[in-house]
Amino acid sequence: MSIAADPLFGIAVTVIVYALFLWLQSRRSWVQPLLMTSAMIMLMLVVLRIPVSDYQKGGSWLSFLLGPATIALGVPIYKNAERIRRSWRPILGGITIGALSGLLSSGLIVLWMGGTSDMAWTLMPKSATTPISMEVSRLYGGYPELTAVLTVLTGLAGSIMGPPLLRLCGIRDETAIGVAIGTTSHGIGTARVLKDSEWMGAVSGFSMGLTGIWVSVLALPLHLLGF
Repeated sequence: MSIAADPLFGIAVTVIVYALFLWLQSRRSWVQPLLMTSAMIMLMLVVLRIPVSDYQKGGSWLSFLLGPATIALGVPIYKNAERIRRSWRPILGGITIGALSGLLSSGLIVLWMGGTSDMAWTLMPKSATTPISMEVSRLYGGYPELTAVLTVLTGLAGSIMGPPLLRLCGIRDETAIGVAIGTTSHGIGTARVLKDSEWMGAVSGFSMGLTGIWVSVLALPLHLLGF
C-alpha cells in the first residue's frame, strides 16, 4: 500500500487511534488507551498486511519525541524540588529498596525456574527506563531487544495495575504511591500518576531517574556475586 509507506501514515494512525481511546476512556473508566492503542495498531498491521517497516517510517518520529517528553517530566520535579528535599530520606530509601528488590526478585525467579544467566540479565533491569535497561542487559550478557519489550510491558502493567493495587493494599499516601510507580514503571507509570496529582508525578519522575542510576550501579556487584 503506497499510503502506508508515507511517514504521515504512521503518525496519523497512532494519533487518531490514541485519541479515540482517550475519548472512550472519558466515558468508560476501564478503557486503557496505551494498551488498547498498541493492540489495535498491531491488529491493523496484521490484517492489512502492512510491513512494520512502513509503519515505522512515521512511528519513528513519535519515538523521537519520547526524549523531549521524558525531559518534560522534569518540570513537576523542579516545581516541587523543595518538598522533595524535605522528604528525601523516605523517598531515597524507597527507591533504593525498590531498585534492589526489582533486580534480585527478577533474577532469582528466572534462575529458580531453570533459566540461564543470560535470561536473568534480560529480565533483571526491566524496572529502569528502556535505554538504561537495554544497556545494562547488553553489558552483562542479556538480550537487549527482548529487554526493551519486557521494559515496555512492565511500564504498561504498572500504569494499569499499579495505583489500584496499591490502594487495594491500603496505601493512600501520595509520596509512597509516587515512589512505587516511578521505581517500577518508569515513564509510562509516571505519566499515569501525573494525571492524578502533580506531586505524585514529581515524586514518580524523580524516582524513575534515580532508579536508572541505582540499577546501573547495583548491577555490577550482583554480576560479581554470580548472577
